Amino acid sequence: MTQTSNRFLDEMARLMNDAAGVASGVRRELDTAFRSQADRILRDLDVVKREEFEAVKEMARIAREENEALKVRVAALEAKLGAPGPA
Repeated sequence: MTQTSNRFLDEMARLMNDAAGVASGVRRELDTAFRSQADRILRDLDVVKREEFEAVKEMARIAREENEALKVRVAALEAKLGAPGPA
């Protein structure tokens, strides 16, 4: 009985090991399929990538700073010329 029991337990352990390996493989496959589908959906929605968003955000910040500097220069030139400023 002991040897039969050991063989049964060995087989059960091997079966569980194989099932865990299969489950891990299925999980990886599902993960890959999900990511692929999500990437396709995002591409179809024409969503901007993070890097592109950050680059445009930086460009806008620089443009605002330049705009403020130009406002100060224009105001100084108008004051120097005696021209009225904006209403």
